[in-house]
Amino acid sequence: MTKRELIDEVMKLYSRFSRRDAENMVNAVFDSMTEALTRDERIEVRGFGSFVVKHRQAREGRNPKTGELVSVAAKRLPFFKVGKELKLRVDGRPVPDTEGGNSMTGGEEFQEG
Repeated sequence: MTKRELIDEVMKLYSRFSRRDAENMVNAVFDSMTEALTRDERIEVRGFGSFVVKHRQAREGRNPKTGELVSVAAKRLPFFKVGKELKLRVDGRPVPDTEGGNSMTGGEEFQEG
């Protein structure tokens, strides 16, 4: 699914919003997630998964073509860990009901205002 298709889904579910509104909503979510990860914050979406930033130490690597040693700088990389409920759904297995409703089926309807 592309970002455009995601925007189309928002428009389909909430027809009272314009394409521009739907695009702003989707962009706001992604921008917020990006900013949180740049601040080294963990993002958890219940029933979906979590995003964290992993820190990789500087190390010595090898150029596979020449075998020469090269230094690899330390870096921070985003990492996604899939949630149990999403893992079950993708595998086609039943998801056990939990108290408080199922977070992947929509739960509460969005109420404007």
